[in-house]
Amino acid sequence: MVSKRFRHKTYKQLLKDNAFLQWRFSPTPETDKYWEELQITHPGLVIEIDKADRYLKKRYFNALPLSSEDEHLLLERIVATLQISTQKKHILHSWIKYVAASVALVLTIGLAYYLVFPQPEISQENIIIGKELNSLDIQLIANNQTTSFQENIAIEIDADGTAQVKTDDSADEKIVVNVEAINTLIVPYGKRSTLTLSDGSKVWLNSGSVLEFPAQFTDKNREIRLASGEMYIEVAPDKRRSFYVHTSNFNVKVYGTKFNISNYSGASKSVVLVEGRISLQSLNKQETFLSPNEYAVYSDNGTFNTKKVDVNQFISWKNGYLEFNKTPMTEVLKQIGRYYNLSFNFNNDVNLQKRNCTGKIYLSENLDNVMTTVGLLSSTKYIKENNQIFITNDPN
Repeated sequence: MVSKRFRHKTYKQLLKDNAFLQWRFSPTPETDKYWEELQITHPGLVIEIDKADRYLKKRYFNALPLSSEDEHLLLERIVATLQISTQKKHILHSWIKYVAASVALVLTIGLAYYLVFPQPEISQENIIIGKELNSLDIQLIANNQTTSFQENIAIEIDADGTAQVKTDDSADEKIVVNVEAINTLIVPYGKRSTLTLSDGSKVWLNSGSVLEFPAQFTDKNREIRLASGEMYIEVAPDKRRSFYVHTSNFNVKVYGTKFNISNYSGASKSVVLVEGRISLQSLNKQETFLSPNEYAVYSDNGTFNTKKVDVNQFISWKNGYLEFNKTPMTEVLKQIGRYYNLSFNFNNDVNLQKRNCTGKIYLSENLDNVMTTVGLLSSTKYIKENNQIFITNDPN
């Protein structure tokens, strides 16, 4: 609860307030809630926060990526301008190092949640239109029957071939599946699911995914097929039976591991290894072995291009956030659109196409929070009307 003794502050006072700066540079659900409650109980604070945000954005944040030296100089300028004492300077510097280390919206891209936007006037000259697609239910196809679920679900397959389905908002449901047939789990855009296979292996399915799996594995092999979409899997060890993941372009053989596969239509097909060892093989090609922290992209000629990466950027989606490192804003919007079942048309926005994003976007249930973050990253504003999102260039 917000204290009733909180004294209303001007935007100049906010710019010297440690709690406000920490909220703007490294927000958390707790600080978001605290400042939202303050704005409700002190309506005049909304205007002052808006002024402070505009000051920070105009004075310190630009569209171009900064080098490490530039970031250091930027920090010094912020400290000098805000006349922060030596002790506060040390605290702020610690914040910046913490933010960079955790990749939480660093200085190169601006504030994390810009909560106060005046309603922009819509101009047909600089408008980007994004349309919310109609949400579809998650579908489990087993025994030639389809069971639909409106909420995200977690499925556990028992050894006897029973699928136990858990949701957040309703009672558990048991579905008997055919142990000799292949079952299909369809996760539409805007939804996510987890699946624990009969051997104990756990699969996380991202939006827009189709997975085919048996209720029980054979005595020789364990095989599943990712028809489309993206999955992260932690394979249960079994020295007697190998584990395979098939896609339309290549197969993955598992030697005990945790890894992520992206197999979306119209996008690069890729695999990133988190732990253990796997091999990749396309038709009539030799095996390509991956070590931990290696990323492989499938080429049309059936080969794989590999490199070392920070795996968190590829698996963070399963933990509720997206992490980026100099990622084009067009790709950022594509991932956000996939997660929230949105589509964006930004072909006419040249500035947006040139922007990169380094940071972290939390995938909260409040889409407005995410869209205001997008607004900051791309210097745009947005209006949501029914099932459409209008994004316009921000002149400030």
